[in-house]
Amino acid sequence: MSPLMPEDFIPVARPCLGQEEVSAAGRAILSGWVTQGPEVAAFEREFAAFVGAPHACAVSSCTTALHLALLAVGVRPGDEVITVSHSYIATANAIRYCGAKPVFVDIDPGTFNIDPRRIEPAIGERTRAILCVHQMGMPCDLKTILEIAHEHHLPVVEDAACAVGSEILWQGQWEKIGKPHGDVACFSFHPRKLLTTGDGGMLTTADAEVDHKLRLWRQHGMSVPDTIRHSSREVVFESYPELGFNYRLTDIQAAVGREQLKRLPAAIAQRRQMGERYRQLLTDIPGLILPTEPDWARTNWQSYCVRLPRDADQRQVMQKMLDEGIATRRGIMCAHLEPAYNNAASWRCAQVGCKPGGSCPNLAESERAQSQGLILPLFSQMTDDQQSRVASALRRACSEKSRD
Repeated sequence: MSPLMPEDFIPVARPCLGQEEVSAAGRAILSGWVTQGPEVAAFEREFAAFVGAPHACAVSSCTTALHLALLAVGVRPGDEVITVSHSYIATANAIRYCGAKPVFVDIDPGTFNIDPRRIEPAIGERTRAILCVHQMGMPCDLKTILEIAHEHHLPVVEDAACAVGSEILWQGQWEKIGKPHGDVACFSFHPRKLLTTGDGGMLTTADAEVDHKLRLWRQHGMSVPDTIRHSSREVVFESYPELGFNYRLTDIQAAVGREQLKRLPAAIAQRRQMGERYRQLLTDIPGLILPTEPDWARTNWQSYCVRLPRDADQRQVMQKMLDEGIATRRGIMCAHLEPAYNNAASWRCAQVGCKPGGSCPNLAESERAQSQGLILPLFSQMTDDQQSRVASALRRACSEKSRD
């Protein structure tokens, strides 16, 4: 708990870290190898096994993972990538890092995920890829997205930043997000996530050539990995055949990640119980809309986001709850409403007649999700009493607003 907050304050999130992670970090520190090395390699193997992927490549963040994934599937300057505005700004930024332009389409209001019906009309002669987001841990409709992508010969990159451990029903079997369905999936290990290394990311793929590119690019384009160079009994001179980046994960972080991975199944089971409890506690608040989990999806409930009643003022509700010692966050941001995206060079709307520089009628559901959404506290250490406090405070805040 922050020393600036009272003991009974309920934060919106809190990482679950213990003595096991402390010992693991110490093990890496005392080993003398603290950058990308044997702990990273072990973390990659264990993560790949967990999600069911042939290849997993660790990097410094999900943002860098997205950048490398888009490069690996061939996105280059002048290309366009279909995605959503309703996501953390890193999703759109990664496209621009490639010199490409995001083409924003609207979301399904029930799941907060990309609306597959909007994708095909957005495909143009410059479209190079589809970047779909499993928003707040809720799997998106990969089956429909991939059908569209295959018809148009487009690669699919999955922004699975929040979706570690989430599952999708695939050909009659439950499979984890990250088992290759699209071309590359990208994960985040930020402290808000169920698995954290402080910061960090992972890419999974079934394509050995793509995995090779990712490993080359994450370490400045170096032709020989450190692990091989340092263990060789002969002098090895590395070369740098391609422009690369410094996107490495440290062994200290990876050691922590390996312990977090052991906790993950129990953490997901607990989150799903807590998500069900929120549903039971909140279902009778007039006008409040709860998130929807399709029959073919199992979310990890990375975040529990409700839609406030239409007459409720988002900021006022949040302030009333904060006054009661409960932190919340507004709905997920829309990149197209940010100053960095207020010009025609930064993005394109999928529909004709919409120009950057403010609200977009073709992204109405995305904008409503930001302005009416409310992310409630959810973390592993949260008690039933705290969930009840949150529900009661939200009920009062919505009720008080309706009387104003």
